[in-house]
Amino acid sequence: MPAARRETWLFWGLALLILGAGLGLRDPWPADEPRFALAARQMVESGQWLFPHRGAELYSDKPPLFMWLQAGLLWLTGELRLAFLLPSLLAALGTLWCVADLGRRLWTRRVGLYAGWLVLLTLQFTWQAKKAQIDPLLVFWITLANYGLLRHLLRGPDWRWWTLGWAAAGLGTITKGVGVLALLLLLPAAFAALRGWPGVRVHARDGRFWLGPLAFVAACGVWLGPMLVAALGTGSAEYRAYVDDILLRQTVTRYAESWHHQQPPWYFLEVALTTWLPTVLALPWAIPAWRRRLRRRDPRYLLPLAWVGLVFVFFSIPAGKRDMYILPALPMLALALAPLLPGLLRRRGPRRLLVGFVLVFGLALLGVGLALGLGDPRLAQKVLEGRDPAVVHAVGWTLALAGASGLLALGVWRRVGPARAVVAMLSVLWVLFGVLAAPALNDGSSARGLMRRVGAAIGPRAELGLVGWREQQLLMADRPAAEFGFKRPPQAQFAAGVRWQQAAPATRWLLVEEGDGLPACVARAQARDMGQSNRRRWWLLPGGATGGCR
Repeated sequence: MPAARRETWLFWGLALLILGAGLGLRDPWPADEPRFALAARQMVESGQWLFPHRGAELYSDKPPLFMWLQAGLLWLTGELRLAFLLPSLLAALGTLWCVADLGRRLWTRRVGLYAGWLVLLTLQFTWQAKKAQIDPLLVFWITLANYGLLRHLLRGPDWRWWTLGWAAAGLGTITKGVGVLALLLLLPAAFAALRGWPGVRVHARDGRFWLGPLAFVAACGVWLGPMLVAALGTGSAEYRAYVDDILLRQTVTRYAESWHHQQPPWYFLEVALTTWLPTVLALPWAIPAWRRRLRRRDPRYLLPLAWVGLVFVFFSIPAGKRDMYILPALPMLALALAPLLPGLLRRRGPRRLLVGFVLVFGLALLGVGLALGLGDPRLAQKVLEGRDPAVVHAVGWTLALAGASGLLALGVWRRVGPARAVVAMLSVLWVLFGVLAAPALNDGSSARGLMRRVGAAIGPRAELGLVGWREQQLLMADRPAAEFGFKRPPQAQFAAGVRWQQAAPATRWLLVEEGDGLPACVARAQARDMGQSNRRRWWLLPGGATGGCR
């Protein structure tokens, strides 16, 4: 097999192995995964796809595109464990394809593969790609939009990719409102075109230019149009509140007046310098090289780098910040780094830094892993509070084996290429996490263990009601469960639950979170302590335990 083909097959084989390891071996974990999976399952069961629900209430925090994908895959496969994670896996592979192919078209095939490796091996990218959150899909839409726009701007005119780029930005917008940020790429493109940089053409005077904006509006209209018609046509205050919340409060208000996750303006620099390892290790040498190429007016560097800077600025302005917000900027940063990588990997400084990274990270994984695997009770209590010893050991050996593999690979390849040791260590880490650690953690993290205990305690014919519940309890229940609102205060939920239970006290049970949802009127002697799940303690109440509550 020719070397070029072998390198390509190696990259895609490892990408599929790293990202896909563990698929189907765990259930949705909080905070976001059970919420989206629950909404998707309710879509399939109820046939109501236009408006996501969380239990009986409308769910207006996010547009439904991601949940549509999960619901469609659930309908096709019939397996929630597969369906809830498949959109993230496919989106991550799509992001890698966009970066690799764009690198090939702008530079060479090998540069494209380097760009793909940089994205795949970045800790935050792989961690998010193995979770069923909206962000991997958002990253794909934004990267696809960048791909289409750059093919037109730097290798065009290409009106098909121009139109598709705008459409991808529209789909990103109805996935999460910030998908529109992909269009900020037009700002450095306009600057370069006006300043006469070679190879940049916006083609704004061509009538086909407007195909892009039309495609953006059409893509947004896939959800926005039917939703507005249906919501406003009902005349219901509940649906009008849904429209106001999802179009205003969750977008404009959330950006201008963030109400949680308060962080300083430099927060995302800290995030990039820690969670974008090992990719950011190249920056001390890349920044001077970028400066030289920008002086030569090379737009292949200007457009992606300027866009990355705009994304950082945009998210740094509001007070509310979360680490994954800047993840869409990673693929374009990797694209600008990839042409420099062959030269950097031949230099002594970058190679020594990679050796240091493998040593520090590998020793840390090995040390913590051995402490957990060999049963250090203090560390186990601190890191994995409330877990069974078997779970602690599984996580420990996952970390220890990953660290040992990195150190062993470094010993074998230190002089040939320390980058291989990085690939080996991170590949082992992510594969073992998917097939060993995640299944071991699943019962406690997903609430499956709690709901299995609850089902066994009440028997197959009893009815179950949830008070102070989280999405994972409703999702993992082994029977249709009654719930009394999600956003209602726990006291109001408990009052409604007691009324429901007292209608048939012999067969109805309440699962109640300890705290505000468990008032003093409960006869604790009759209540059953079901243990902790997701750092909360839960009590199972028979009808006699709530008989004194009014």
